[in-house]
Amino acid sequence: MSPDDPEDLLDDEEEEHQDDEIIGKAFRGSIQVFVAMALIGLAIWWINQEKTTVVDIDQGDQVPVRIRDVNTVAPTLHFTDITKESGIDFVHENGARGEKLLPETMGSGAAFVDIDLDGDVDLILASGRPWPWSDEQPETSTVRLWINDGTGSFSEATQAWNLTSDCYATGLAIGDIDGDGDPDLFICAVGKNQLLINTGTSFASTNPDSPICGEADSWSSSAGFLDVDGDSDLDLFICEYVQWSRQKDIDVDYRLTGVGRAYGPPTNFEGTYCRLLINDGSGEFTDASERSGLKIDDGGRAVAKALALLPIDIDDDGDVDVLVANDTTRNFLFRNRGDGTFDEVGEETGLAYDGNGSTTGAMGLDATDYRNDGSIGIAVANFSAEMTGLYRAQAQGSPFLDESVNEGIGPPSRKSLSFGLLFLDIDLDGRQDLIQANGHLEEEISSVQPGQEYRQGAQLFWNRGPGNGCFEEIPAEKTGALGTPSIGRGLAHADIDGDGDLDLLLTQAGDTARLLRNDQSTGHHWIRIDPADLPPGSWIECRQAERIQRRVVGRTRSYLSQSERFITFGLGTDTAAPEIVTWSRDGSERSFIAPGVDQVVTIPEK
Repeated sequence: MSPDDPEDLLDDEEEEHQDDEIIGKAFRGSIQVFVAMALIGLAIWWINQEKTTVVDIDQGDQVPVRIRDVNTVAPTLHFTDITKESGIDFVHENGARGEKLLPETMGSGAAFVDIDLDGDVDLILASGRPWPWSDEQPETSTVRLWINDGTGSFSEATQAWNLTSDCYATGLAIGDIDGDGDPDLFICAVGKNQLLINTGTSFASTNPDSPICGEADSWSSSAGFLDVDGDSDLDLFICEYVQWSRQKDIDVDYRLTGVGRAYGPPTNFEGTYCRLLINDGSGEFTDASERSGLKIDDGGRAVAKALALLPIDIDDDGDVDVLVANDTTRNFLFRNRGDGTFDEVGEETGLAYDGNGSTTGAMGLDATDYRNDGSIGIAVANFSAEMTGLYRAQAQGSPFLDESVNEGIGPPSRKSLSFGLLFLDIDLDGRQDLIQANGHLEEEISSVQPGQEYRQGAQLFWNRGPGNGCFEEIPAEKTGALGTPSIGRGLAHADIDGDGDLDLLLTQAGDTARLLRNDQSTGHHWIRIDPADLPPGSWIECRQAERIQRRVVGRTRSYLSQSERFITFGLGTDTAAPEIVTWSRDGSERSFIAPGVDQVVTIPEK
């Protein structure tokens, strides 16, 4: 039979009609049952309502809610390049002559420091040099000094201060190692390091065979002075990068299709160990790297490929811990046992890897309480195609979680290759913003990776307060000279002109240093604290009514660089004198009320 036969269609319609009648009867019956059950339930509820006694519940003490001054629109955040007019005429020499050697890509650092103790911040810049086998000699000292007149104008004083260096300089570290009140200078290098003592009017060299200077075949990147053993003098932590030589680099022979020999990552170079030098109080150092617990191995091979360090009391126990950024291997957190020896706990605390559990090309570091809620935020600058890491621990003892995507940093930072980065309050509104210096390694990268550029603008992430992501990227065209494409490497901050807001020094690999003046015009108030005897890595608080800001004390942050020693707190429109709170190593609290706002304040003596 064909399905189109009329008799068959009629039989089907009759069967469907009968089925519908059966279903309809069943449905009507179900409705009647449901209605009856509902009426019974309503009656039971009514009876119980009449017997219920209403009791008022005591609300008890209410948890106070801190109202945050959250803005929704970023103010104008404009930087002006004043390098030439300020008197800075520095060009970084990386020694590149066509062999494409790894150190040529890494750049060198900067240090803001009041070297002559006249009350304003001066500037030291480091450079590489032509390679020894080239038979070229550096035209000037590879570390140079400029003295500030207090207004942001600088005069070079390299020769006047007997600052003579011909090493391939990388990072700088500042600290008073002999307790005479003058800041001394440590220079990291590819090869032997240097320690220079400040005599008050010039620098004096120290013994080049001292343990602090390392070996001739080493490559030290960053360093920082800190008191690891609590004896009130400054010890020295040194980041070592990779085991490198010219021949090893040539043998690695990294290449890009269509380009030929090129600069590449450190993945094919063996790792090293970080170093710790203990100060005896007079400025003499003993190498304590091995007994302090810094020699981290994996399968018998050194793990560290360290580029940056951050001294920070991460567990509030009064001892300074050390966070280390490693390039293409896991990051370290060295937790201080209290006696200057360490346990490495990066994996246990959540800081070793990114949110996907992967190692990254980590370059620069900084930390702050960017939410003003007592949590710790740690930023890690990473390679291109890797987001800038933003790790946060909500409370003491809780693990760090990678919040980069949630807080608005992740996607905008993924395209950039980032080196130096800093938390600082650009507009003085009481919230820490984030700036990172960017720039690729390979000049020809755009020919093999469309969308990538060798020169990249620095990025400014404005902190708008907790909510749907703390940070908002400000378009480069709205940040003035900060967004100018550069081969960005080191990044340091200081108030060079005494107006209360923070200016920047950005170094480039094989190019000029750039001094960027902060020209924000919000009219917000501020206070700047001279930390005096506070140890690097400790915390300081600024309290105004319900708002509490916290900062980490210390110069050592970012990448290869040192920022000024002062701590700047933006106060927004609040004119009330804040309370400043610090802690001693034994946990005892010290506090005082500042004499006012818009001024520099020194912490009173105990």
